[in-house]
Amino acid sequence: MNTDTKQALSTKVGRRSFLKMAGLAGAFGATSAFATAGVTRAATDEEVKNPFPGSKKVRTICTACSVGCGITAEVQDGVWVRQEVAQDHPISNGGHCCKGADMIDMVRSEVRLKHPMVKEGGKWKRISWDTAYERISSKLKSIRDKDGPDATIFLGSAKMSTEQAYYFRKFAAMYGTNNIDHQARI
Repeated sequence: MNTDTKQALSTKVGRRSFLKMAGLAGAFGATSAFATAGVTRAATDEEVKNPFPGSKKVRTICTACSVGCGITAEVQDGVWVRQEVAQDHPISNGGHCCKGADMIDMVRSEVRLKHPMVKEGGKWKRISWDTAYERISSKLKSIRDKDGPDATIFLGSAKMSTEQAYYFRKFAAMYGTNNIDHQARI
């Protein structure tokens, strides 16, 4: 290791750097007390009992896997704001796995894909659903016409329910191939 690398990896901090960091930390600590004073208040009893007035509870199914556990989603103005375990659901019996407990965060994530996208010229561009369906169907048709239906494989997912898997398999058969598998095997 050369001297520059040893210096870069060293955990030693010089006296001047230490004093600068200590001064910065002290200033940050002192000013953060002013910034947070009076910003929050205690919740009222009514807010604790009903934090989303006017919301409605919707019974739904978790989509993290194909088990189909029950979720009671609380929706306010069309937005999923809170969730609870469906206590009387016959599959989950009032329980959730860690993925199901986090379902609301996945649905509300800023990075969740909500529209069909295509990469053109190195940039992602939003396209309509009709355009996406047309592109996919024309590509599948051209593959089948050029190389035959066995040139493709249809790969299922653990997120599919039994009914979805049935239709997926029927689609592959209609396309003309038996090349179908499941991601859990791979």
